Amino acid sequence: MSMPHIDQIIRSRRKTIAIIIQPDGRLIVRAPWRVSEQRIRQIVESKSAWIARKTRELQQAQEQALLKREYRDGATFLYLGREYRLKLEPSAYTGLRFQEGFFLNPNEQPHAALLFEQWYRAAAQEILTERLRFYTHRFGLHYKKLRISSARTRWGSCSSHGTLSFTWRLVMAPLEVIDYVVVHELAHVRVQNHSAAFWAEVQQMMPDYKTHRDWLKRNGRFLSL
Repeated sequence: MSMPHIDQIIRSRRKTIAIIIQPDGRLIVRAPWRVSEQRIRQIVESKSAWIARKTRELQQAQEQALLKREYRDGATFLYLGREYRLKLEPSAYTGLRFQEGFFLNPNEQPHAALLFEQWYRAAAQEILTERLRFYTHRFGLHYKKLRISSARTRWGSCSSHGTLSFTWRLVMAPLEVIDYVVVHELAHVRVQNHSAAFWAEVQQMMPDYKTHRDWLKRNGRFLSL
């Protein structure tokens, strides 16, 4: 079994080592100041089987939660990497409202899934337009058209004619992860394959792209209604 990847080591005056698996899959180790990094890695490696089992259990629990998606009062929904609660409250306002949380009239609850998708689509159009503007101006790139898709397994694509497509689900991710997908597709404007030259383009625009790519690999399945 391979050595688990440690995402962060937090040192303090504690006396023991604690291994914590976060909801997003990150592995955090809390350790005393006096314990060396080498010793920490040895302990984590010795717990590889336990870490793998707990990670699988966490993933299965999260996947089951997604299958049972309910648009009830207090349910949580992702937006830009954060969870926000849904509040059902009577209102003269129609549609889905967002103000540090989602608000919906109970009369519209039967149509909640459609209203959420429409809201996410509009948010994706606005956010991706702005992020594309930022990166095209910064690096002198051009694209022909932006399209928001409903893709479930593909975050973005770049056609040979310069049309950039992104799934609306992407706005559930943190902004820096959205930026990685934007950069990835803009790099395809110059290089249409995934050669070394392509990844060099990506790295030039975003030196820490691997961190955000890895986040998407770990958490992409949770970006859905």
